[in-house]
Amino acid sequence: MSVQHASIIRVDHGGLDVGAVGEGVPMTRVQLSRLPGERVLITGGGVEDQLDLAALPAYVRAREDDPAVAPRWVWDDTARWYPPLLAAGVRVARCHDLRLCRRVLRRAPAVDGRLLDGDESAHWDRLGPAAAPAHPTLFAADETSEHLRADLEDARQLAAVAASTEATRLGLLLAAESAGALAAAEMTYAGVPWRTELHERLLTDLLGPRPLRDALPPVLDELVAEVRRTFGAPGLNPESRTDLLDALGRAGVDVPDIRASTLRQVDHPAIEPLLRYKKLAHLFQTNGWTWLDEWVSGDRFRPSYQPAGSSTGRWSSNGGGALSFPVQVRSAAVADEGWVLVVADVAQLEPRVLAGMSRDSALARAAQGADLYQGMVADGAVATRQDAKLGLLGAMYGATSGESGRMVAGLTRRYPAAFALVDEAARAGERGQVVRTLLGRGSPSLGGSWDEEPDGPPSDLQALDRRRRAYGRFTRNFVVQGTGAEWALCWIADLRNRLWRLGGTGAIDRRPHLVLFLHDEVVVHAPAALADDVAAELEQAAAGAGRLVFRDFAVDFPLSISVVSSYGDAGKDKRKAGT
Repeated sequence: MSVQHASIIRVDHGGLDVGAVGEGVPMTRVQLSRLPGERVLITGGGVEDQLDLAALPAYVRAREDDPAVAPRWVWDDTARWYPPLLAAGVRVARCHDLRLCRRVLRRAPAVDGRLLDGDESAHWDRLGPAAAPAHPTLFAADETSEHLRADLEDARQLAAVAASTEATRLGLLLAAESAGALAAAEMTYAGVPWRTELHERLLTDLLGPRPLRDALPPVLDELVAEVRRTFGAPGLNPESRTDLLDALGRAGVDVPDIRASTLRQVDHPAIEPLLRYKKLAHLFQTNGWTWLDEWVSGDRFRPSYQPAGSSTGRWSSNGGGALSFPVQVRSAAVADEGWVLVVADVAQLEPRVLAGMSRDSALARAAQGADLYQGMVADGAVATRQDAKLGLLGAMYGATSGESGRMVAGLTRRYPAAFALVDEAARAGERGQVVRTLLGRGSPSLGGSWDEEPDGPPSDLQALDRRRRAYGRFTRNFVVQGTGAEWALCWIADLRNRLWRLGGTGAIDRRPHLVLFLHDEVVVHAPAALADDVAAELEQAAAGAGRLVFRDFAVDFPLSISVVSSYGDAGKDKRKAGT
């Protein structure tokens, strides 16, 4: 079977094929559609063919290994197609995830949504992410959503992008989104190296022996008893907001909530055991023995990521809690013998992104170096680092009162372009308008009668005004957080290819490989001898992501890098400063 070559893709075309597609190497789009009867429809360049499902890994491997072509696999959902290929030992360099990209295009302000309508479009709109199976197998369902035509949807998406006034930026966003989906599947496949015995010892030290099913560990039982005794409330449930507020009220303590930060201000003997209970109960519930049983096997923690799980494009987790990694259990993430964990995080990602997307030269100048906030002090904009942090975070999150509000007012004069960008995003949100990230992701629309004044009592008008201001705060932060997510996607998309080339030969988990991604932090599992090389590739990928997203406007994205055997030691001996 032959597939017609498409146009050459280069970095400046927005294809995000950094170091993967060289000059003169043709890129082919190969669409894969599932068919009933364990068959796959393969299309591209007007050619159609069918293949037995069992033969697909060999087919994909042969084309990935062919130096004369650079296939881009076009499929409905990476989470459905890629895990079985990885299980068969096949690594894919690039893809186009139709589900993720359709979601982007449906919301993108620069796209004519009518170009996405057509055969099966309603099914595409409803298509959700596949859950990562414990033992990946290729497809076995007969529902319409399992047999969507990838070639028809691909043609619609290509036409929608081509007709857009922001085709280059959207092309980069779609490529980054799809590359992120590949990275997510690879991280689940490889897993975080995990020492079960260390985790169990940690739990036993903190909570006591493993309890019977549905029972509390001994330490938690003791803390519950102490809280009840101190409050004089034998039936108190420490998980109940009502019970705790009632107990505090009887003790003469009036608090608006039971958040830990609020309780720490209370002077009562029950508070110390209550706060200890809350902390340890959270550990037991989220990363206790049940979590170990479900998510750790074969000395690997394999979380299930959901790329673009939030409206800003940030990832979420389908399970395992990879994006809320508690400090208490990080010491159980230990590299294999002869390997290390290379941990890199970006210093002040979102303020740097704000400088780049607003093209604010003064803020970009302050961002030169490891600590942007200290750079603002050196620039004479503020007196202290804390003032700088309060002002910038206040601008991005809509602080209008207190110390943050005062700092925002002063910094607006020093960094007018940056502060004007988030202010305009907030005003657009208050008008009920959709805003967009730098590469074109649109914010969700609230719809409804936003511009119509209510006919009811003044309270209705006040409620509408609060709603407008709340959405304005959301859109203010959306543009920065969403663009930060785009930068991070470009970073890991380039990095996964760099790590693959760095490792020589062998499967993904026998080369340096990504094992964890936390918005502005990545963890790479690598042979100890390659630690310095991995650190260099991390920095080069970060610099490259800045050039891809912000083009000719230079913004520094310095990394703090730790090379450790245990993730719990990350940050204690950083290669570069900056927090």
